[in-house]
Amino acid sequence: MVLASPRGFCAGVDRAITIVEKALEIYGAPIYVQHEIVHNKHVVQRLRNDGAVFVENIDEIPEGSHVIYSAHGVAPAVRQRAEKRKLKVLDATCPLVTKVHGEAQRYAKQEHTIILIGHHDHVEVQGTVGEAPERIIVVGSVEEVTALKVEDGDKVGYITQTTLSMDDTAEIIDVLKKRYPKIKGPAKDDICYATQNRQNAVKALSKEVELVLVVGAQNSSNSVRLLEVAKTTGVKARRIESAAELKAEWLEGVRNIGITAGASAPEDIVQGIITELRKMSSSSQVRDLEIVREDVTFALPAALRTV
Repeated sequence: MVLASPRGFCAGVDRAITIVEKALEIYGAPIYVQHEIVHNKHVVQRLRNDGAVFVENIDEIPEGSHVIYSAHGVAPAVRQRAEKRKLKVLDATCPLVTKVHGEAQRYAKQEHTIILIGHHDHVEVQGTVGEAPERIIVVGSVEEVTALKVEDGDKVGYITQTTLSMDDTAEIIDVLKKRYPKIKGPAKDDICYATQNRQNAVKALSKEVELVLVVGAQNSSNSVRLLEVAKTTGVKARRIESAAELKAEWLEGVRNIGITAGASAPEDIVQGIITELRKMSSSSQVRDLEIVREDVTFALPAALRTV
């Protein structure tokens, strides 16, 4: 078995989970969380057992309570409603998502049409759209770019969802630049370092194995992208959430198995899958295929650092 490295938790996810854990430790249960803190049911259930209450509507939260915004970010309207309800806010939005929100605000002030490359129904995209709903158009494919109609082609800017495939995004950006030669983009690509690192690791992993297992939830955008990246290399690939989903027939005729994990998948789940695979196959050796070493960390909110 070959383990892709890096895999699993990124700095933004690690920070978000730590924020919930520390808030529960300091303030006690219940601590309310706007949306799932990260897209992984195992993590969410563990925090729920500890006293976290996950809600989709900020208005469900009793006035004056502590609330944490998920790593995916929220729209300004959510922040305004939280303020009216006198909620004590701890913001677990990934700093890289916050950067995209800032870019949307800047383009909106410049009265640009903003093209947001992403998935219409993803919670991160919904939060970003909330920064300037009258100016942002979401596109997820080259075809949607081709169908675009904007008022002034000279005043267009683009931003991207952080968890997309670099390859897919590059193609869309290329078409945008051809359609709108004066289009403005971010100084740095919005796709996060962890997403890119994990995709690069999967590409390298796919060259050495016959089956790639991607550990991650169905609603985890970056996990779904990892599966797509693996499949584009021609290797067999499957996404699973836990060892319980493994099937013996997947391993028939397979000598080398590769394993990676999305940015919201905990390492203990990965290790559980390895343990089960050892029972199911003759291969017990496990080695890491390290592409790059990650040492990125994001600071906790001041309220949790000083207590």
